[in-house]
Amino acid sequence: MKVTSSEFVISAVGPKQYPEDGLPEVALVGRSNVGKSSLLNKMMNRKGLARISSRPGKTQTLNYFRVNQALYFVDFPGYGYAKVAKTIKEQWGKMIEGYLKNREQLRFVIQLVDIRHAPSKDDVAMYDWCKQIGIPTVVVATKGDKIARGRWMQHLKVIRQDLKLRGDDSLIVFSSETGQGKDELWGEIMRRLRAANDQPEQIETQQRDTGNPS
Repeated sequence: MKVTSSEFVISAVGPKQYPEDGLPEVALVGRSNVGKSSLLNKMMNRKGLARISSRPGKTQTLNYFRVNQALYFVDFPGYGYAKVAKTIKEQWGKMIEGYLKNREQLRFVIQLVDIRHAPSKDDVAMYDWCKQIGIPTVVVATKGDKIARGRWMQHLKVIRQDLKLRGDDSLIVFSSETGQGKDELWGEIMRRLRAANDQPEQIETQQRDTGNPS
């Protein structure tokens, strides 16, 4: 997938700040330090566009990134970080719940988990929450370069079992260091947008016009 343009649009704290252009949205969720910013930067071919914080839990807004004028990545606050104040966590919860339940432009969720570890209680709760609401989910196992490829299947089996992965939900190994899983994840995004009758052709047209495959 050829990304010809990507940009940060807004850090939103509520519906009044969400974009109104009707483009499809893909939400990214995961624990603090699971690698959401690194994944976003790799997917958008822009180093530093999504800021990588040394302080887990720093992101407290829904951060919108527009790609090829055709879709948004919506970066959620990281969950599971104990030092974040309880009141802030409660605010996050209300904002996230309202977005997941009410945002018409949301097409599916990409949930990031660390391939090196079994899913946490927060990971399981997040996945179950999406299933209760009825939101399709793509699970991405990050930091694939941190363990030997020969051990991937063993770790993916634990993730599938602990999350009780169901239905059409996918599981993809990703590494922001090597690019492992980047093309597969873009392919999954495009497939799901096609299924939702959205605008992947706009991305593909730009890719053909440049003549440069990703």
